[in-house]
Amino acid sequence: MKFFKVLTSIAVVVLVPVFLLMSSIRVLISPNYPLVEYQMPGFPVDPFGFAPEERLEFAQVSVEYLLNSEPISFLENLKMADGSPLFNDRELSHMLDVKILVQGMLRAWWIILGGLLLIGFFAWRSRWLGTFFRKVMWGGWATLGLVGFLVLSTFLDFSALFTGFHRIFFTGDTWLFYTSDALIRLFPERFWSDAFLYIGVFTIAGALIVIFGGWSLARRLEKHP
Repeated sequence: MKFFKVLTSIAVVVLVPVFLLMSSIRVLISPNYPLVEYQMPGFPVDPFGFAPEERLEFAQVSVEYLLNSEPISFLENLKMADGSPLFNDRELSHMLDVKILVQGMLRAWWIILGGLLLIGFFAWRSRWLGTFFRKVMWGGWATLGLVGFLVLSTFLDFSALFTGFHRIFFTGDTWLFYTSDALIRLFPERFWSDAFLYIGVFTIAGALIVIFGGWSLARRLEKHP
């Protein structure tokens, strides 16, 4: 039992940062994010001619595809004003890869949530719930360290961070496109640099809640077990 307590305590500290980061990413994987981001001051217009309403519609449908269960034909059928396909074969292949990644992340998010709840249940049954919440608090501190690194990397060299991310999760240069391709026109670099910063802010907020909540609950339970 002592070994199990140590093992699960370490798991909590490791899983809390992953869970909070994934939660923040999930908030932004929404058709509402392009709606907000496109209206931000200084957001670049499409240099190749998408009207604002058309650009927003295509962006929202693209994000919706990542969350639904539709096949790639969901995007293949999208047409521009002149009747030509919105996405070429290379872009469609990349969007399929992104969908696989996103939906895998969402499944992992639920598994991690279930794991943390299960550990909390065992901690309650074994009367070390105070220790559990203290480990949750430590997970919050670990989250702040992780986010600090990511935010600093974003400000210092976002292009290097963005490139590194894609090299980890995608094969070769399948994620590289021309500036005239629809994916770049819909989701320029500003879209992603802002997304990284929003994820950082949301994750920091979650970490602070976890730190304060974990500390408060741990103290209360340790005083009145």
